[in-house]
Amino acid sequence: MIMKTNKDIQDKVNTVLNSVDTIKDVKVSPFFKDKMLSVLFSEKREMRQVNWTWFTPKFQLATLFCFIVLNVFTLTQINNSTYDDYISDFAELYDLTTHESNSLLTDTYEDQ
Repeated sequence: MIMKTNKDIQDKVNTVLNSVDTIKDVKVSPFFKDKMLSVLFSEKREMRQVNWTWFTPKFQLATLFCFIVLNVFTLTQINNSTYDDYISDFAELYDLTTHESNSLLTDTYEDQ
């Protein structure tokens, strides 16, 4: 029984090894690799171009113009107001005004 099984296995191995002789060369175009690579990479190039099509030179120029106008406006506003104005506005907004006297007792009596 063991001998028969070993013989069957050996016959199968020989059949597989002999099947290698029946394999023939495949005829492929010499430019097949180049064609396939160009097809694969052309799709990736197109996807990259689609992402930035909205940022045309006209849009870039308009964005630059708006940026310059905004900066000029900001600079003129900063130059028109002073630092003391900003501090007083901030103090009024957060109720940080200072009292004339330094004593806590006089402040409580003055408020009443």
